[in-house]
Amino acid sequence: MSKLFSKVRKEEKQVEAENTQQQHIPQQDFESISAQMDALVLQDFQNMALEQFEKLVIVGTGTFGKVYLVRHRPTNKYYAMKTLKKTEVVRLKQVEHINSEKAILSSIRHPFIVNLYRSFQDEKYLFMIMEYVIGGELFSHLRRAGRFNNEVTRFYAAEIVLALEYLHSLNIVYRDLKPENLLIDSQGHIKITDFGFSKRVEDRTWTLCGTPEYLAPEIIQSKGHGKAVDWWALGILIFEMLAGYPPFFDDNPFGIYEKILGGRISFPSHFDPNAKDLIRKLLAADRTRRLGNLKGGAIDVKTHKWFKGVDFEALIQRRVNPPIIPEVEHEGDTNYFEKYDDPADIDDTPGDPFRGLFKDF
Repeated sequence: MSKLFSKVRKEEKQVEAENTQQQHIPQQDFESISAQMDALVLQDFQNMALEQFEKLVIVGTGTFGKVYLVRHRPTNKYYAMKTLKKTEVVRLKQVEHINSEKAILSSIRHPFIVNLYRSFQDEKYLFMIMEYVIGGELFSHLRRAGRFNNEVTRFYAAEIVLALEYLHSLNIVYRDLKPENLLIDSQGHIKITDFGFSKRVEDRTWTLCGTPEYLAPEIIQSKGHGKAVDWWALGILIFEMLAGYPPFFDDNPFGIYEKILGGRISFPSHFDPNAKDLIRKLLAADRTRRLGNLKGGAIDVKTHKWFKGVDFEALIQRRVNPPIIPEVEHEGDTNYFEKYDDPADIDDTPGDPFRGLFKDF
């Protein structure tokens, strides 16, 4: 038996070594990419004016704002316009979050993160002009499918790993990873959106924010948190994509928190053994032992056995065929988004008392 065990361990080490050799690729030159894309953004969008955009339909709503599909009249191109009501942003004490979202999105460029092109403000609203990601939310595709198979889940997870690796290299913690914040672009690739909870963090921060099912234990316990919370959320996301539901759920948030702190995970029988191993390592309650937060950082995640065979270099160059390609008729197609009414918005606030709070818009 000991010889058999020794043989198995030897084979496992050989597989891990091969996997590490394959996945340990040179770091992508993100600074060069950012510089090139920033130049294009400045050239193409610096002369845009707010009045040039025609609102077409609402494609998303939130607590204090809406997202419109808009058409830029001079170029006839389509964009997403995030519109935020200043009085609501101030009332809900979200000024810091909104300014942080705008600052972070203005400073980053990545193939799997939504692009912010311009921002404006008038007396009542803040506006962010972003790329229109036509394929809708990953959440909708997941609910339609019920659950994703191993290959589909691995594709999306791998693209998210690359995006998190990039953000963390800039000391940006995302803090809101979930299917609703992942969009599918026209070619089928992931685009992470909604950076309202993102923050530049050198060490730790203590703000309680995020979605209950995706919160790491250290957020719930107010121990201070950092980049490790994004790797925890990735573990939750991989589980939800494979199962069709998150590992910790309840009718109320406190019930969810209790289950998260309890740490008991029940895996469906169809889960791949390597997927289970990865999820367990990402959902380590002790963040000092959590995969992604160790000395090797994102490389530890990329070289895990579940990702064996994934060509991360080809992936970041968008040379890998995605599993889902949106079927659209034109660039302004809204087939993958819910339909919303657009009631008249009444705001009796005189003048523009909050302009000074949003100087960078």
